[in-house]
Amino acid sequence: MGQGAGRLGLMGRVFLSTHEKQLDSKRRLLVPSDFRATALQPYDGVDAFEGVYCLAAINAACLECGGAAFFATCRDVIEEYPKMSPTRTAMHKHFYASMHRLSFDTAGRVTLPEHLCEKFKLSADVVIAGMGDSFQIWEPAAYAVYAAEQDKLVAEAFAKREARFQ
Repeated sequence: MGQGAGRLGLMGRVFLSTHEKQLDSKRRLLVPSDFRATALQPYDGVDAFEGVYCLAAINAACLECGGAAFFATCRDVIEEYPKMSPTRTAMHKHFYASMHRLSFDTAGRVTLPEHLCEKFKLSADVVIAGMGDSFQIWEPAAYAVYAAEQDKLVAEAFAKREARFQ
């Protein structure tokens, strides 16, 4: 998997590339330096802090993390629903009540929440996958299955696209 990630795109800052890392015995994870730099950028009324926001991903069996842009996306999804509606309340629970602020230590590590590590079987080796405004933390075997499924979806989408132009 790639080691060199850069930053491009919207606001010049996105999480790119895939990294293999290890959790230590205290569940600390060294966040790649370019990911830390991206996370530290303020975005759309959200101040950055020296760390990342983290929660269980909605559509995948992994953790999803990011900086101010990720938090703003979560906030914007919630605000699409009327105040006091059951759906907005559910969104508050998923995003705000379940979100963790993980601060970087002096070495650039974050400590992952124990219950989330247990839920997603994160114990030693992990895969960190850049997803634009966020990044995901996976157990390697689960990521391999997920990546193959995603590659298949991309291949099908390009086949349909190609058929439109023939």
